[in-house]
Amino acid sequence: MPLTPLDIYNKEFKRSVRGYSEDEVNEFLDEIVRDYEALIRENEEVKKNSAGMSDRLEEYRKLEVTLQNTLVVAQSTAEEVKAAARKEADLIIREAEGKAEEMINRAQARVREIMQEFERLQRETEQFRARVRSLLESQIALFLDDRAMRPDRVLTRSED
Repeated sequence: MPLTPLDIYNKEFKRSVRGYSEDEVNEFLDEIVRDYEALIRENEEVKKNSAGMSDRLEEYRKLEVTLQNTLVVAQSTAEEVKAAARKEADLIIREAEGKAEEMINRAQARVREIMQEFERLQRETEQFRARVRSLLESQIALFLDDRAMRPDRVLTRSED
């Protein structure tokens, strides 16, 4: 059983003729009692702090495990989000490419229509020119025929 401050305080020594000074011994024992009590209080505080620190250490260990698990879940979630984003981006790109191809096909069809209309108008213009040329040529021929006939015939006012 450990020595207590009360044990030190109540300790009595046998007296001898040539012994130590009783007052000096008592003063020294009183000083030992004070220091011993202070050490006991300090030791109890250290034990309390140690127990508190052990509890906090256990909390921190649990928190560390929780944080590690959270980090793993966060990384997994981030990878899933990235994968989903890639899939969505691919889908958007495919849709955009499809729409672009559709727009190009429509534009090409419209160009073909315009080219056909242009060719039709060119043919009609050529036909119109040919008709006008033919008409002008026939008018010129009539005009020339009319002139050719005029010198032979002299018209007078009395013949009319």
